[in-house]
Amino acid sequence: MNKKEIEYKIADLKADYVRLQHDLEKLEYVKGNLHPLERQLEQIENELRELNKQLDELDDSQF
Repeated sequence: MNKKEIEYKIADLKADYVRLQHDLEKLEYVKGNLHPLERQLEQIENELRELNKQLDELDDSQF
């Protein structure tokens, strides 16, 4: 992936993360099952961590 693709993917994942957090808050309020959403949030966090690492490596290689 190039830098623009990584940045686009990061922005997309951040939007998904915010949406899922909102859904999680709603489920928490009505005492719903939180585990599936919590797992999705963890997966997004891990993917964001990896993409940010790739972005840093790209930035470092340009210098």
